[in-house]
Amino acid sequence: MEKFFKLKENGTTVRTEIVAGLTTFMTMAYIIALNPNLLTGFGANGQDLWNAVFMATCLASAVGIFCMAFLANKPFAMAPGMGLNSFFAVVVGNIVGITGMSYTQSFQAALCIILIEGIVFFILSVLNIREKIVEAIPLGVRYGISPAIGLMLMNIGLGSNVGIYAAGNEFASPFYIMRDFFGALTPSVIRDSMGTEGYTQMVLTVVTAFIGLFVIILLGKKGVKACVLLGMLVASVIYWAGEAVFLGIDPFAGLKTASWAPPFADMMDLTFFKFDFAGFFQIGWFTAITLILTFCMIDMFDTIGTLVGTASRAGMVNEKGEMPNMKEALVSDAIGTVVGACTGTSTVTTFIESAAGVEAGGRTGLAALTTGILFLACIFIAPVAAVIPAAATSAALIYVGVLMLQGLRNVDFNDMDQMVPVSLMLIGMPVSGSIGHAIGLGMISYTVIKLFSGKGKEVSVLARE
Repeated sequence: MEKFFKLKENGTTVRTEIVAGLTTFMTMAYIIALNPNLLTGFGANGQDLWNAVFMATCLASAVGIFCMAFLANKPFAMAPGMGLNSFFAVVVGNIVGITGMSYTQSFQAALCIILIEGIVFFILSVLNIREKIVEAIPLGVRYGISPAIGLMLMNIGLGSNVGIYAAGNEFASPFYIMRDFFGALTPSVIRDSMGTEGYTQMVLTVVTAFIGLFVIILLGKKGVKACVLLGMLVASVIYWAGEAVFLGIDPFAGLKTASWAPPFADMMDLTFFKFDFAGFFQIGWFTAITLILTFCMIDMFDTIGTLVGTASRAGMVNEKGEMPNMKEALVSDAIGTVVGACTGTSTVTTFIESAAGVEAGGRTGLAALTTGILFLACIFIAPVAAVIPAAATSAALIYVGVLMLQGLRNVDFNDMDQMVPVSLMLIGMPVSGSIGHAIGLGMISYTVIKLFSGKGKEVSVLARE
């Protein structure tokens, strides 16, 4: 273990790495149920397809994470990317409208996009082209990626991570902590909007999240490396107790009726290597190529941004802002996407929630290996992962986001060439919800400033592209 993962060289231990891997898993376990929900319309397009995507989510995530652990020896975890999965679902719906095929047939056609994207990325990664793109990002812009991701994590934790469906709008759309609870003029306004039961759940969520956050902070100040994991556990217990006492809900009721048998048969029947190229090309060559390029661009900058930002926070970059074994990390990401396409899910990418594990002390592939094993185990114990309350993961996301803001100390705000791109990324990332879009905004602004100030030669040709 020591020899393979080089624990002493990276200043870590087996215990620390395992705790870090568990922490990462708990912050991103929501994807196990949310991904099949998003890709199948919350089961509206068939429970068998939901089961197939659930299996694909667990398997593809595990394989990609294992590659990250053994090829790159990095603590980063992968899963079907948020945003990309929603976009994939929209594409499937459009294919249904264009071709008249069933949702399942259109889903199989859309998987062709993910397969081609993954193969293209694998080739680009092996040929070091993706790594060259990373190196083309100016150092000043790279400094801003980590704190921008931090703001995005805080925005997720306080904004979209917990959506409460309440009677106030007939359970049609969710109410959110920051927009609705803290955004209300007075408590009575949001209470009237949500209804008594929904408002009680909202208060429980807010209290739980902030108690968890401050437990993490206090333990972190005392130097407890497992502070994030312990804080999430405390928050979970408080939320479960609150559900039982104030809402009369048994938080573990789902475990009693849950199915523990892995639905291998559904995956084999519907999504395992079920590529419908004939159906895919019915949408037209131009549309097909456009979709492939769109997925490629979004995934590329999301992955690069997450790797660079999280590695910077963990001190895994050199004085040039470069991360060792970047090529291997990018290859792992590409393999995860190919496996995802073959098993039946949208693009697999490196998750920003990996930052929680890094903050817990994760520095090597052993942390990733731990996370991967847990994803694989979820094929059999998915109901257990489902009981982790979103309020607890919000506490972890907010805390890690705050810490990642420390990266701003590396930015020279007296230098307009750095200040403008970084400032645009800081606001662009949480507002757009896309790492890739925000980096693109930063790169474009950097290039324009350099070109029109007579310093165009300082801009890499790849950065201009």
